[in-house]
Amino acid sequence: MSLPEDYLERVYAGVLGKIIGVYLGRPFEGWPYDKIKSELGYIWYYVNNKLKQPLIVTDDDISGTFTFIRALEDYGCSKDLSPEQIGNTWLNYIIENRTILWWGGLGNSTEHTAYLRLKQGLKPPQSGSIETNSKVVAEQIGAQIFIDGWGMVSPGDPEMAADLARRAACVSHDGEAIYAAQVIAAIEAQAFVEDNIEKLIDCGISFIPQDSTIYRLIADIRNWYTVYDDWEKTRELIEQKYGYDKYGGGCHVVPNHALIINALLYGKGDFQKSLMIVNTSGWDTDCNSGNVGCILGIKNGLEGIDLGPDWRSPLADRMYIASADGGRVVTDAVRESYRIANIGRRLVGMEAVSPKGGARFHFEAPGALQGFYVDKSDGCCQTVSIRNSAIEQLHGNRALELEFAHICPGQSARALTPTFIPPDDMGMPGYRLMASPQLYPGQTIRASFLASDISGEANLSLIVKTYRSDGSTELFKSRSIPLIPRQQATIDWRVPNINNQTIYAVGVEISSDRYSSGRVYLDYLTWEGVPSANLIFPDEQNSRLPWIDAVDHVLYPPSGGIALIQDKDTGLFLQGCDDWRDYTLRASISIHMAEAAGLAFRARGINRYYALLLKPRRGRVELISRFDGHISVLHSFGKKLELDRYYDITISIKDDTVYVTLENEAFEYSLSNTLLSSGFIGLVCTEGRVDCKTLSITT
Repeated sequence: MSLPEDYLERVYAGVLGKIIGVYLGRPFEGWPYDKIKSELGYIWYYVNNKLKQPLIVTDDDISGTFTFIRALEDYGCSKDLSPEQIGNTWLNYIIENRTILWWGGLGNSTEHTAYLRLKQGLKPPQSGSIETNSKVVAEQIGAQIFIDGWGMVSPGDPEMAADLARRAACVSHDGEAIYAAQVIAAIEAQAFVEDNIEKLIDCGISFIPQDSTIYRLIADIRNWYTVYDDWEKTRELIEQKYGYDKYGGGCHVVPNHALIINALLYGKGDFQKSLMIVNTSGWDTDCNSGNVGCILGIKNGLEGIDLGPDWRSPLADRMYIASADGGRVVTDAVRESYRIANIGRRLVGMEAVSPKGGARFHFEAPGALQGFYVDKSDGCCQTVSIRNSAIEQLHGNRALELEFAHICPGQSARALTPTFIPPDDMGMPGYRLMASPQLYPGQTIRASFLASDISGEANLSLIVKTYRSDGSTELFKSRSIPLIPRQQATIDWRVPNINNQTIYAVGVEISSDRYSSGRVYLDYLTWEGVPSANLIFPDEQNSRLPWIDAVDHVLYPPSGGIALIQDKDTGLFLQGCDDWRDYTLRASISIHMAEAAGLAFRARGINRYYALLLKPRRGRVELISRFDGHISVLHSFGKKLELDRYYDITISIKDDTVYVTLENEAFEYSLSNTLLSSGFIGLVCTEGRVDCKTLSITT
């Protein structure tokens, strides 16, 4: 099967539509229709400022959508992906009570209930079935809100989209919830090749039973649509026949699915009007708005989003995916679009695409900013703007244009993008935001750029911004190179030791000893290599430093370091990125009392990693691999291990061979699990307490 020529761009538009819709509806989620009308009026644009809320937030709709689709990546992009494998993906990336889901309790939150069933060993579809969890619990909205990715990897193939949606939905839901998810996914898949809303709805309902409630409500709404030209009249009829009072639970799928269909019909395909209708209608506004935005983003493309007000600039593509993969938490719509589109390509036997040699920031999507913003802090020139521009002479077709005017001596123009949680988001409401930095000392940043229309003399440097231990920030920069008009140049910088500070942003700075104006086109910015750093542990004043906390309790001993406590099963304390391949770890750990403790490496979640474990009760040291529910002992030896004594451990990984040194004992082992060919690092603790004094990573 061939893909649409504009597949990548339409996926990007779908992702943008999803996050625009979610961020639009999130500030008044759960408000009744009358309250929205009286306090906010018709929702034609973002209202977060009016409600004094941040625009870009952690949200289950976004985190779940872009996490669960990873099952395809993790299991080889096979069309035979099973519900059990999708359930394993839940268990690998969800941190219990902390990420992705609404943790409302067993029998109250559908997703929390399904998660507990998975942990108990139930396999999908039993984990989400009506038989297991009751009809009310199994038919809440979650399957629908997490479903968009499955439609976007199936362009022009609604049958595959509906089938994948069924497999994904049955992990946590059943009955009408699965039918609603199948309708949305099929519509999204068909929207790549079909423009007519009525035909898209016909396509969606063709995959569900005609005696289902979802099928009947769509028929009712379509009938009302032919009779009444007022969406609010039809909304009133929806509430009368399919309202919340007709169904149990906190957020049933049926009423909310009805509002999506109503918005699609009365919005007549217009992005802004459809979002206005679905948000003004109330109930689960961010969920419904996210689905509508994704559908119409795919159908209309970027042009359809840009026809109305400026939805995109306030976002700058930024998004958070809160999961156990800390290096992917801080991300952007372009990166996630390429991941989804490359899954779609692989599903039809095509190779993945990686613009500009796989650069992290390549700006190849029209209008994309990839999180870049103009730094307006003290000492910065205020007459600076950025935009995405089409330009030749570079490695691709587009670049980030940085225009500056009248830089004074002592001033600079800066464009930055987050690589970790930025200062304004440290206290974000809602889910606790945990992440790992993406950029570390010892790694080499590389940027390509083209100078244009330079008046006066100006220079360009690479820069990073960091958090100091006291919470203040600091800027570091590379050597500068002169900007020569119409000359393309590349600048490299190995990030130096910055006193163990955490890097939270990277970018470029333009400075001048004389008044200067002009434009610079940033072709790409990327980095490579292994960090060289002593990893910072949090303390009581700075508990949100760069770790993914998947243990039950964390203590901060007066002597320094960290103490991890796990009450039951195994917990991990993780940091890093999933593309780290060959590196050396050094740690000093002490087991206070635990069944096992040690170092994880090449981790790809909380259920997929290698680890060296010390087991004092058994008097053994084990090198293990863990993949989903399977733990294999790769190598082991007996050793008397004392409690409360620190042991120095060194683990080096090179070309799939691991070299281990524990005090005066050493061994090597050849790894073979290609699914764990790279990954982040961390501490492991099983049922007890382990203390770690230091942990470092180097080449």
